[in-house]
Order: sequence, then C-alpha cells, then structure tokens
Amino acid sequence: MRILTLTNLYPTPFHPTRATFNRQKIRLLARRHPLAVIAPILWPEELAARWRGAAPLPRDRRVTCDGITVDHPRYIYPPKVLRGWYGYCFRESVRRTFQRVLAEFRPDVVFAPWAYPDGWAAVQLGHRAGLPVVIQVHGSDILALSRCPRRSPGTVEALRQADGIVAVSHDLEERVVALGADPSRVRVVYDGIDSELFHPGSRDAARARMARELPLHGPVVLFIGNLLPVKGLEVLIDAFARLAGQGVDFHGLLIGRGPLRSRLEARVRRLGLDGRVKLLGSRPHDQLPDWYRAADLFVLPSYSEGVPIVLLEAAACGTPFVASRVGGIPEIAHLGTSRLVPAGDAEALAEAIRAGLADGRRERLPHSPVRSHAEAVAELIDFFSSFVICHSSLVINH
Repeated sequence: MRILTLTNLYPTPFHPTRATFNRQKIRLLARRHPLAVIAPILWPEELAARWRGAAPLPRDRRVTCDGITVDHPRYIYPPKVLRGWYGYCFRESVRRTFQRVLAEFRPDVVFAPWAYPDGWAAVQLGHRAGLPVVIQVHGSDILALSRCPRRSPGTVEALRQADGIVAVSHDLEERVVALGADPSRVRVVYDGIDSELFHPGSRDAARARMARELPLHGPVVLFIGNLLPVKGLEVLIDAFARLAGQGVDFHGLLIGRGPLRSRLEARVRRLGLDGRVKLLGSRPHDQLPDWYRAADLFVLPSYSEGVPIVLLEAAACGTPFVASRVGGIPEIAHLGTSRLVPAGDAEALAEAIRAGLADGRRERLPHSPVRSHAEAVAELIDFFSSFVICHSSLVINH
C-alpha cells in the first residue's frame, strides 16, 4: 500500500519542531509502507524565516525528512480574512505538486490529518484522481468551528465526502457524525506516544540533569503546549496567583511558544509571580521526558481539546495531572493520577493543583498502559487497507 500524506501539520526547514506528534506517526507509517508527504508552507512563515536569514528551500522545494520524500509547495492565502476560501487556496497551492507526486509515486490512498483546508483539498484532488481519501480529525479542526464559522461549510463537505474518517476520541466521533459524516466510515483511533522516550523514571535524576533550568527543591507544576487562547493559560496564571496568596509552595513552569507569550509574561509581572512562574519557550522533543519526570504535577487548563498528547506523555512518565473536563480528556483520565476541573474556573483549578501537590510523592507508575505510536499506527494501517481493498475491487469489477 502506497500512502500519500497531505498535511500542514509536519516539520519544515523553517519550523523543524512543528507537529512532532504527526511526524512520529508518519515516520512509523513509512516504516511499514511506502509513503510520500506534501506539506505546504504558509507564505508568511516562509517570508518571516527568510527575513531572519534562513536558507532558501531547494529549487524544486523537495527535501528529505526521516528518510521520507517531502514536498513543500508554498501555500498562498489571505491571512486572517476570507477564511471560507482557504480550501480553494490550499487546493490550488498544492495542485501542481500533487499531480507531480501522483505521477511519480502512484499512491493507493491519500491521508489528510486535518479536516480543513487540508482534508477538503485532499478529497477534491484525491477523488479527481480516483483515489480513496482518509481524513483524521484531531480536535480544534472540529471543536473550533463555532469560533470560525466560515470554515464550517468546507469542513462539513470534507467530512461527508471522505471515504474514511479517523477520530482521536469518541467525543470527536460523535461530533463528526453530528456534522453529517457516515457513522460506518468513522473509526476511533486513540493517538499513541513514543514509549521508548516516555516512561517512568527518577524525579531526582531528571532534576539533576536539568539543574541549570529547573529548581532542585520545591514542588514543580508544569505546562507544555502552544501559548494560545484555547489553552486557558491566563486562567492558569490566575490560579497560580491564588495559590501564592494561600502560601502554597510551588514553581510554575510553562514550556511552549505562541502569540500569547508577551501577554502572559505581563500578567505574571502584574500579579507579582516573577519569582514563581517562568515561561521557558520551546524545548526539543527528546528533552520533554525529563521535564515530565522532574515535575510534581502536570496541568492542562484548556477550553477545548481532542485527546492531548501531552497528557498521554505525562501519564506514561507517571506524572499526575490536572486538566479541564473537555473533549476527549475524560476518556483518558484513567491512565494516570488525574483531577479534572471545569474549564475557565481559576478557583477550581487552584484547588485541584493544591490538592495534587498535597498528595505528595507516590509511586510514579501509570495506572494503565499508555498505548504506543506503533499500536496506533497499526490501527491506522488496518483502516487504510479496508479502503484500498474496496477501491481495488471496484476498479477490477469496472
């Protein structure tokens, strides 16, 4: 089976740490089956990188990542306006590259791990080429539709026309069916983690390895993720302020990048948390296990989520977590020591963090095994195969 992946969720030479979870999934798929990737690069991202002095892409805009051939067409679109046209912009931006890869690689199935504009364009181009198309929905591509209504028609059209849909939680499965997807074409496949990297380990050893960045003494509350409004980080900082006012001993560490950084730093200063709360920026993926192990508690106060990889990674490392009761999070709460709270409630979040820290150090083992990337990828391959076999039968009969 030859798989062509069309997605914006993939590393680029200008953003090499982008969508690490997707990179790992695609790398494992490529170990089992021939695979090619088309990963468009947003033109503002490329322009900004070039202004910073980044080297240009090769003339054919083709590179190799993890031994996989990756084409990076330039995605031309009007930023922040005319969002209802983004599907057309995406399709036309990748059309020539898609046709070239189609002729050279001769795929059996098209895989688009994002509903819109990626999935919509994949359905348009894939079906025109006579290929089955499978879309994977992750969370925000479905859950944020009420905030981005112009994306709704394209998203709904993609879900209704795709040959198969992979949902990362039963919550998302119900939502895509409610939007008109055929239930018989939807399969829940929970994401996995890199079990070779993420597993329990010594907190003290992790702290010693990271002594330059991490306090050796005192409880550590950790967040890892993009600094975006949907992550509820202003609520987290307000919860930290409540804890500080109650005399709770803690260090709050936020790892990640995003547009809210300066606003969050200003909030930390305004609330007098400079000595307690630090925004550390992004960190390489292979360093994250030590961050989880070094923390006493992981926290994810999001307003909306699918099934967050960071909670799976925290659970795999044996780190207790506090998270919002949203999306698919309740479906994985049994994997570790967890407390779930209402989204947007700083008082409830502060109390859950306080209680989590008061529990002290317990044996740091997951409550239930956290599935690996390999297990998740095996399910994806089985799902893809059903459409490839069906498509081949139709072609032969025709």
